[in-house]
Order: sequence, then C-alpha cells, then structure tokens
Amino acid sequence: MRRAGAMPVDAFPPLHAQARLLLRPLLPAVAFGLVGVAVLPVTARRLPWRPLLAVAWLGSVGWAVMLQLPDGISRPLTTPTEYLAELPAMGDDPVDWLRAFTMEMQAFPTHVKGHPPLPMLVLWTIQWMGLAGAGWAAAFVIVVGASATAAIGITVRVIAGEDVARRAVPFLVLSPVALWVATSVDAFFLGVAAWAVALVAVAAAGSGSSLNGVVDRSARIGSFKRVAVPFAGGLLLGALPYLSYGLLPIFALPLAVLVLTRPAWPVLMALAAGSLVVPIAFTMAGFSWWEGVVGTHVAWLISHGSRRPYAYFLLGDLAVLALLVGPAAAVALPTALRCAAGPVFTGLPGGRGRPVPDRLGWLAAAALAGVLALDLSGVTSGEVERIWIPYAAWVVTVTAVHRPPGRTMLLAQTVTALVIEAFVRSPW
Repeated sequence: MRRAGAMPVDAFPPLHAQARLLLRPLLPAVAFGLVGVAVLPVTARRLPWRPLLAVAWLGSVGWAVMLQLPDGISRPLTTPTEYLAELPAMGDDPVDWLRAFTMEMQAFPTHVKGHPPLPMLVLWTIQWMGLAGAGWAAAFVIVVGASATAAIGITVRVIAGEDVARRAVPFLVLSPVALWVATSVDAFFLGVAAWAVALVAVAAAGSGSSLNGVVDRSARIGSFKRVAVPFAGGLLLGALPYLSYGLLPIFALPLAVLVLTRPAWPVLMALAAGSLVVPIAFTMAGFSWWEGVVGTHVAWLISHGSRRPYAYFLLGDLAVLALLVGPAAAVALPTALRCAAGPVFTGLPGGRGRPVPDRLGWLAAAALAGVLALDLSGVTSGEVERIWIPYAAWVVTVTAVHRPPGRTMLLAQTVTALVIEAFVRSPW
C-alpha cells in the first residue's frame, strides 16, 4: 500500500512510530517490572484497601516513567505539533484566546486544532501557577493519568466487589497502556474520565444501591455528600467533550454504571446538574463546541489523516488496541464478556471458589463499544496509540478473572510493554 502511494504517512503502521532496537537503557524498566510481578500480587491481597490504592497509583507512575526514561520524559510534549507550542500565543488573556479559538484554529499546532480548548486552558493554568516548562506539564500529565489506576479500582470495587478489584490492581499497574501515559496529554484525559466514572459509581453506592448484594449498604454517605459526589462526577463528565471530541463514546461507561446501579433520583439530578456547568461556562465565554467540531473536521480533511486507507486502519486500529491492553486482557476478555451476558454470578475456573461477578465484563464491553464507534467512524485512521488510552485501561479490568496471583499473565503484560518499548520509537 505504501509503494502504491496509498499510505504516505507512518513508517511502522499501524503504529505511528519508527522501528528501532533499544536494550541497555531499558534495564531499569526491566528491573522495575520484575519487582512488580513479584510484589504486586501479594500487596494486592494483603494491604488495606486505601493504602493499596496509593501504592497502585505510585506504581503506575513509576512504571510509566521507567518505560519513557530512555527517550526523555518531557520530550513528547516539546514537539512543534503539541499543546505547549501554542502557550506563548495565549499571553495573559486566555478568555480572549478562547473567544477567537474557532476563527483562528487552523493556524494552531496540530494537536491544538484537533481538540477542544480545555487542555490548553489547563496547561495555561499550570504555567500561571508558576509551574512553567515541559517538565511540570509532563509531571502533571503522568500523575493524573496514573491516578486512573486508583479510580478504575474504585469503580470495579463498587461494581464487582473488593476481591475482584484487588485481583485487577496488579494488571492495571503493569499494563502496556503505561507506554503512552508518559507522556501524552491523552493520559490526562484518561485520568479525568476514570475519576468521573468512579465518582458516579461511589455516588450510586452511597445512595444505597445494592447491586444484588455486591455493594455494602454501610457505604451510605451523608446527605451533603450524596449530592456533592454525583455533582462532582457530573462536572468531570461535562468536561470530557471539551477535552477531546474523541471522548464522546466514553459516556458508555458511566451509562453502564448507572444501568447497573440504578441510583436514587437525587443522585441523577445532581449528576445532570454538574454535567451542565462546563458546557454553559464555555458557551458563555464565547466558544461554540459545534463550530469547534466543524473546524477540527476541516483540519482533518486537509491533513494526511484523511488520505489514509479506511479498510486497513479499520483493522489496524484494533491491532493497536490489542498492544495497549496486552495478552492477559486478550485471554480474559471472552470469559468476562460471556459472564456479562450470563447470569448474575458465574463461577470461573481458578477463582479459589469465589465467583466473579458478571458485572466486570460490562465495563470492558462499554469501553469496547466506544472504541468500535470511533473505529467505524473512520476519523481515527491511525495515531490511535494515544486516542485509545482512555478506553484501553478499562478493558484491562477483565484480567481479574485470572487465578491469583496470576504472575504468569502479569509477566506477559510486563514483557509486552518492554518489547514494544525496545522495538518501537513513538513520537509520544
């Protein structure tokens, strides 16, 4: 296809990357991964829940940093196509920049005109706080992106129970998704989306939704928090379309949580109210979301992306998703999806006599539905390593079906990430 002129971009399709060989600089990442394989399963079983979430968060930060260390942690954010290149043009008046966004967007760097303006406003705020430079931006992106491990763990605990969540944590930490958590701004999108879904799940649990006994009714929260938590979740959900147009299908995840939990009406009302805050604020500030979509589509039409072959990337994008989620998720996915389509509890081999709730597969199914919607649309023809990040992490949750401690599958995940890093040089 490349010889025929049908694939003018991408030296290493379906990845937007180049082939290479990297060995010695990866030794710290190899050591970190092997220690994680040895320690994380035991830690996940024995550590109290809240400290476990902190360890998982820190472990995810460490794994992402170790993988990116040979290429430079902040390097991906310093290219002329990235967000930081536009920061000087914003000056001291981001509201004025926002008001003129749709009129001037075609002159912006690639990723700025390919997304709504909220990521730029967040980065401007970080700089305004005195944390200027690519290093601080990279630290922010990595820390927020890695926090998704804790947020997803909380959601799985609400939906499927603590035992299942503990079994998923080691795989969430050592997931190949970490390859693009450091450093792609889409990792920030992952963190925001994950905490939005987690807050929705916690609000449902706090309202006394029983989930057929999976959620403990002692998790009820006070009247103020019963409104504040879903409102905060709605606030983050409302921000997602203003972070990336490609996050619209991820609303399948909170929808799945709501269908499973059936929370009380006050929770739904607070969630709806929170989700309106960001759209109203941006509209009042002079930004039209729909005009932004149209402008981004125009930019895509005149770019190399629109000339990429649809049929190839229809399958190639799913191959990239397979690299992101790793072999442990691939092996577990059919079982989890069968459970989701089956009775409330289905006994799985190797679960130490403990049944795995069918609801675990719902989260992965919702994430996959979002991926398929974007893939079929054709606007994600390549460069999906970063686009799939907010979705792929949820698919990894199906690894909870593996027999604890699951070190063989956990090692397979670790090796997958190391092999990709060794042979693939990505621009982010």
